[in-house]
Amino acid sequence: METRELNVGEKVKIKTAKEIIEGIILESHELDIILVKLKSGYNIGIKKEDILDVEVIKEEKNTERTEKIKLKANPNLPNIDLIVTGGTISSKLDYKTGAVSWLTKPEELLENYPELLNIVNIRQIKMPFMKASENMDSKDWQKIAEEAEKSLNDKDCKGIIITHGTDLLHYTSAALSFFLKNLNKPVVLTFSQRSSDRASSDARLNLVCASRAAISDIAEVMLVGHASMDDDFCYALKGNKVRKMHSSRRDAFKPINCKPIAKIFPDKIEIISSYNKRDENKKVELDNKFNEKIALIKFYPGMEPEIFDYLSGRYQGIVLEFVGLGHVAIDEARKNLIPAIKKAIDNGLIVCAACQTIYGRLNPLVYSPGRKLLKAEVIFLEDMLPETAFVKLGWVLGHQNWKAKIKEKMQENIANELNERLEE
Repeated sequence: METRELNVGEKVKIKTAKEIIEGIILESHELDIILVKLKSGYNIGIKKEDILDVEVIKEEKNTERTEKIKLKANPNLPNIDLIVTGGTISSKLDYKTGAVSWLTKPEELLENYPELLNIVNIRQIKMPFMKASENMDSKDWQKIAEEAEKSLNDKDCKGIIITHGTDLLHYTSAALSFFLKNLNKPVVLTFSQRSSDRASSDARLNLVCASRAAISDIAEVMLVGHASMDDDFCYALKGNKVRKMHSSRRDAFKPINCKPIAKIFPDKIEIISSYNKRDENKKVELDNKFNEKIALIKFYPGMEPEIFDYLSGRYQGIVLEFVGLGHVAIDEARKNLIPAIKKAIDNGLIVCAACQTIYGRLNPLVYSPGRKLLKAEVIFLEDMLPETAFVKLGWVLGHQNWKAKIKEKMQENIANELNERLEE
């Protein structure tokens, strides 16, 4: 049929011989294809020649909001602070590209999910920056920690929620577990895999459950998000014992070598394991020193010994992911890495060992390669996650006065990053 040119952002109902398709028009680079975003969040292409009729439901122009969305204070609810840093949860659909762009104002997040305001009173919204998590580094972790410390030491604030991108969220949560000492209130990081303006977004449940967590008795740095693909409840997971284990599922984050802290439902919390309890008489200490001259390296088949000469000349410390219970190649006839590792350590490089399998614990005493690496003064970190070990190493090396006790500090259980007993 002959149709007028459809405008990007229009909500339409398209009739073909086989079905009726409802969605929003996206920009298409194919002249004979109409690209439509469905309610499910997926995109579909429809050949123009197959269209029998088009009904425009309403115009949705992609105009920027100019008015400031006002937060309505509710003195009858507990106060929390919201720290917005970016990520999919702080984004909305861009009809031009079919991708997402940052919210114009962080208050828009609350406009999409007003039910939060029935649980907590958002005292203030802080936005230290807006970044995808893959663009963050230790300086960003330090900024988040600084904002968190101010809120936590304010008696009017009962807890904080930090919205964040998913990809490197577990690095930030690990960093905050070390940067915020003597924790007195909940620090809740949450996320979404789909933008907040999509009907299929996982942000709604995550934010509601994060609000419950933020006013709970659980004074931990924790990650709160979907426990399954269903919209029924979330898990509260320890910030330094969690990892993103799937690229796109709602329940992408899993606890590693431990149980979740709690199940969090929209209307209640069920505690699963022990936690640090709220104590508002405590004063949080900010300790966000960090040395960026560190690296996270995975042992791989055929690794050349020369890599350690390169690393020792450019870095002050590395976390090396060992295989098995703590092994690398030691074949004398081909590649024996131990002499190169020992040389690097003798030249001042701190070498820590983490478990490449993620689940489980290193034990260098079981087999000969581990015993040789232990003798070379590699620091074995038991069940500590490689990402947590990376963050902790940078934090430890950031303290100049700890130079003589780096091994002691790396093996000290400072923020419950080590477990004596592993749990599924």
